[in-house]
Amino acid sequence: MKVAMTVWGNRISPVFDSAQTMLIAEIKDGEVLGERREFLPRHVGWQLARMLVEQEIDTLICGAISAHPAEIIQQTGISLIPFVSGNVEKFLTAYSSDQSIESFIMPGCSKDHIVQQEET
Repeated sequence: MKVAMTVWGNRISPVFDSAQTMLIAEIKDGEVLGERREFLPRHVGWQLARMLVEQEIDTLICGAISAHPAEIIQQTGISLIPFVSGNVEKFLTAYSSDQSIESFIMPGCSKDHIVQQEET
């Protein structure tokens, strides 16, 4: 599985819409096999979604995201896990080993909201 995560330094970028860097990680059997970072030029919804599809990304993980880009990403079939924050490596470790990510949910956001985003 390949996941993409908008990042700012060693943290999940707090706002997707202004993110400039994306980390792409390959996960297999509960382990992160490799990761790389890519610069995101000022992204426009469909262009970014196309790039994610071309790179065979299964899941996009990000902080706060506006409704329109979230809809575009979800229309491609890519799973979206929004409204999370924290240290990138700690999140990847928890996510890749199927541990709870509840501690990474942004303040004021509920787990139910995140599940609804993934299912729509």
